[in-house]
Amino acid sequence: MTRLSVNINKIATLRNARGGNNPDVIKAAVDCERFGAQGITVHPRPDERHIRYADVLELAKVVKTEFNIEGYPDTRYLELVAKVKPAQATLVPDAPDVITSNAGWDTVKHASFLKEVISEVKKSGARVSLFVNPITAMAVGAAKAGADRIEMYTEPYAKGYAANREEAIKPYHACASAAKAVGLGVNAGHDLDLNNLKFLKQSIPFLDEVSIGHALICDALYFGLENTIQLYLRQLRD
Repeated sequence: MTRLSVNINKIATLRNARGGNNPDVIKAAVDCERFGAQGITVHPRPDERHIRYADVLELAKVVKTEFNIEGYPDTRYLELVAKVKPAQATLVPDAPDVITSNAGWDTVKHASFLKEVISEVKKSGARVSLFVNPITAMAVGAAKAGADRIEMYTEPYAKGYAANREEAIKPYHACASAAKAVGLGVNAGHDLDLNNLKFLKQSIPFLDEVSIGHALICDALYFGLENTIQLYLRQLRD
C-alpha cells in the first residue's frame, strides 16, 4: 500500500496567525499518526512562517512513524537534518520567498551540487528524496546524484485531471517507470486531493508515498481530521 504522509505545515500556519499554541502542532502530529497516517511531513522555511525549526526538534521526540523533513539544502537545513536524523529528507529547489514549492530540481544541471548535499544528508542516516518535475531525464539524474527516491511534483497533474486525466497522468507514469528502472523509489506530492488521488495510485501502483497537506487539512474542516485521514487512506488502498 502507498503510504500517506500528512504535511502539517497548514496547522502551524493557523497557529501562527494568532500566536500562542492553538492549534497544538505537536498534538496534531500525534493525532494524525493515531488516526492512521503512516508519516508526518514538515517543510520549515527560513522565515518560519508556518513550521518553526523549534517545532521540528519537538516533533522528532514524538513522531513514531516516518518523519520527513522537506527543504532547500542550505546550511541551516543540513544542520537540522543532522541533528534530527529523520527517516527521510526531501530536497527541494525553492527560493526563500516562494509561497509553496512550484518546480522540481534540474538534476542534470545541478548534478554536482546535488551529489555533494546528498552525500552530506546521508551521513544522518536519512533516505534522500529529490523533488522533480515529471521528466524521465530528471529521474535518471536523481539516481546518478545518489538519491534514494524522487518526489514527483504533481500540481500539473492536478490541474489537468479534470480536463483529461489520461493525458495528465502520462508524464508521471513515464517518469515513475524510469525511476523504478534505475532503482529509485517514487513519491508524489502537491495538490493531491480526494478527487485525483485514487487515479494516480491506480496508474502508478508501485507508488511508495504521497505527501499531502493543504487539501487534507481543508477537508478536515468539513469531515474532521480522523475521518479525513481515513478517506485519504481509502483512496490509496490496492
